[in-house]
Amino acid sequence: MTKSDIIKEVAEGTGLTKVEIEAVLDGVIHSISESLKRGERVDLRGFGSFIVKQRAARDARNPATREIVRLQERYIPAFKVSKILKNIVNKSLLRGF
Repeated sequence: MTKSDIIKEVAEGTGLTKVEIEAVLDGVIHSISESLKRGERVDLRGFGSFIVKQRAARDARNPATREIVRLQERYIPAFKVSKILKNIVNKSLLRGF
């Protein structure tokens, strides 16, 4: 499912226009992105949490040259699925929709 698919589905279900839905969705994505840039956690109950994980600096090997390369510390945005959503997906897929 793409962003366009989400906009279309929500517009059909709510009666709002696609332009209105796109503006809201863009606002939500922007808000989540800004919170993650500040290192904040974003919790959506029943859905999951957007978090920032820290990756420590480490040594890695370049497979082509076999040279050891130092990878710097970095931060990775991640999503942790809620138990509720996990259960919904499992029940649905195990039943065959």
